[in-house]
Amino acid sequence: MHDLDRTDRRILEALQQDGRLTNQELAERVSLSPSPCLRRVRRLEDGGVIRQYVALVDADKVGLGLLAYVSVRLQKHVGGSHLPIDEFARDVQRWPEVVACYAMTGDMDYLMRIQVEDLAHFSRFAMDTLMKHPAVIDIRSSFTLKKIKETTALGV
Repeated sequence: MHDLDRTDRRILEALQQDGRLTNQELAERVSLSPSPCLRRVRRLEDGGVIRQYVALVDADKVGLGLLAYVSVRLQKHVGGSHLPIDEFARDVQRWPEVVACYAMTGDMDYLMRIQVEDLAHFSRFAMDTLMKHPAVIDIRSSFTLKKIKETTALGV
């Protein structure tokens, strides 16, 4: 759904800033009456442009103050089977420490964003879960020192 006009983009911008806006408030912000505004929002939802509405939780305030980025290299598939890669992708879904995981090009196969309490928690996860996974042959970790920018808003 790439045929977004200026009004659609303003709606998306407003909802990315505050997903709890009422339709009336949203309509006022984008200079529409409520009925056409609601139709546009529903069209954006039905078209998958708006995937979901969520509450963004402050990780520090819930005791998850350590953010790490981990590059993971897996054993390559054997005899045409993708079993180790498939198993790893499935298992990642069950690990609450992993808040994002991407298949990558280059030297490593995956890049994971890990959010945990502290270095001890990270160490337990890395040593007891990640490194013990049968598909994993190497990991490289980097820890954040300071948050410079963090947003979920896309520049639409």
